[in-house]
Amino acid sequence: MKRRITLIQPLGAPFEPDQAVLSSRNLAIRDLDAARHDRITLGLDDLPEELRTALESSHELHLRWAAEEPFDAIAPFSSRVSPGLHVHYTPLVSDQPSDALCSVLRTVFGADEEDRNGVDCTSPEKTFTTPPLRSTQFATSTSLQYYTRLPSLQTLVGFIRRTICHQRQGGSKCHSHADTLLTADSVDVDYDSTSHTLAISGFWSSAPTGGWIEDIGKLAADDKIEIGLLGVEPGATPDELKAGGLLGSIGEDKKLMPTMFYFPSRHHSLAEADTYSISFSQPTGLHPEMSISIPHSALKPPPAPKDSTCALHTYLTLPSSVFIDQYQVGTNDPLFHQEHNLVAVRAFSGETDLEAPEWAVDRWGSNWLLELATPSGDSADPSSNWTSTIPMHLRYLDPSESGYRSAAVPWPVVFWACSTEEEGQTGKNPFDRTNLGYDNHFGPRTIFYQLHPASQHLIEELDVPVLKLKDGEGLFQARNIELGTSVAIVLGFLWIIWRLARVMWESGLGANEVKRPETHEKKE
Repeated sequence: MKRRITLIQPLGAPFEPDQAVLSSRNLAIRDLDAARHDRITLGLDDLPEELRTALESSHELHLRWAAEEPFDAIAPFSSRVSPGLHVHYTPLVSDQPSDALCSVLRTVFGADEEDRNGVDCTSPEKTFTTPPLRSTQFATSTSLQYYTRLPSLQTLVGFIRRTICHQRQGGSKCHSHADTLLTADSVDVDYDSTSHTLAISGFWSSAPTGGWIEDIGKLAADDKIEIGLLGVEPGATPDELKAGGLLGSIGEDKKLMPTMFYFPSRHHSLAEADTYSISFSQPTGLHPEMSISIPHSALKPPPAPKDSTCALHTYLTLPSSVFIDQYQVGTNDPLFHQEHNLVAVRAFSGETDLEAPEWAVDRWGSNWLLELATPSGDSADPSSNWTSTIPMHLRYLDPSESGYRSAAVPWPVVFWACSTEEEGQTGKNPFDRTNLGYDNHFGPRTIFYQLHPASQHLIEELDVPVLKLKDGEGLFQARNIELGTSVAIVLGFLWIIWRLARVMWESGLGANEVKRPETHEKKE
């Protein structure tokens, strides 16, 4: 097992040498105020058989999970995804996805129940969607994609405790490490068939109350643990970051050694005041409209390289109960774009059937990448927020006793994408995060500047009117509607029979009549 722990302290934060002491057996940290990124890499032999079998049939598997509560995505961990579980998957054999993957996802993260907070997946072929490729030149994205709302990682932690920890030494410490995932702001899981390793990463944007207090040591003699205590700030160029601090390896170094290095970064955070907020028009009905409000300070082009072209984007992850009409939003009508402050639909994938009810939709939902308009100099009003609106539609949902059901819509991510025409890849970034969904729609040298969501909860709950099952007052009850439908069908059937009988009766009378020649009186 390999483990890399990175602690990021805010610039100017106080630090005393006795807060991080490295010995031959462990690293003792005390009262340390820092963000934390913990990455554990496991070989296939360290995994339970069911999980190992599913991974061996995969070419790539990338899982991205984010909490429903907002957090500070600080450098170099500035990238964001919508709250919930995102799965990006490429089968080992093209066009032959493994059905075992869905079984593993249900086991690891929990199956979908009535509250729809688990994995509802039958097979990748039926449930996953296929994201479009930007071009074959940048064909680095996975071929199948899945999303589900997942407020808690309790099931994942339980799976790690009873399987992975059970196979390793130091069970109690392994259990403690697994339990820390319950407070993580984001968790990533990555596998590729080249390395044959599974990497699990967790990110905590802030320390617990009182700071980090922990003795970090090896669980087995052959484990390798690297420690980094760093401060990160902008580098010499807009696409670079500079990191300085202390590095060490448990069991190999006698003390933490000072270091400083530069590295390129595709993801950057904007100023704390550069936020966005999401709201829906009320009442939502069956045609809600999402509003994205952004202060004018966040609408200024970011500090990108001079040769970059920047545009403001949003990436939406919509469950199957909510959809966008691609013909409505994808129109070239300039009046529509001006009314909603939109530029264009840049990419979309997933369920776009306009007529299907929710229970007839097999795939999980859809993704949308939209370019947002920004105000021109003469139309900018610094005293008010700039708002873009996105018309949406709700599918017909199952009946309920209350006459309403809830549709959970995760907040989208909003970012500036600054691209250059130069070819080639960026330099190596030890903290880079890929397969986020939207990043694969841009060139490899694109830089993303993330806006911060301004809310205490990043899920919007919409009340959807449905058929009411419970008996009570009012005409729109299930029993009344069923009776009315039956009466309408019977009356319609009788009307058709009556019309047919009338036509046949009139045709029969006409056949029995004798046509007499017309006579005309001769006029002289």
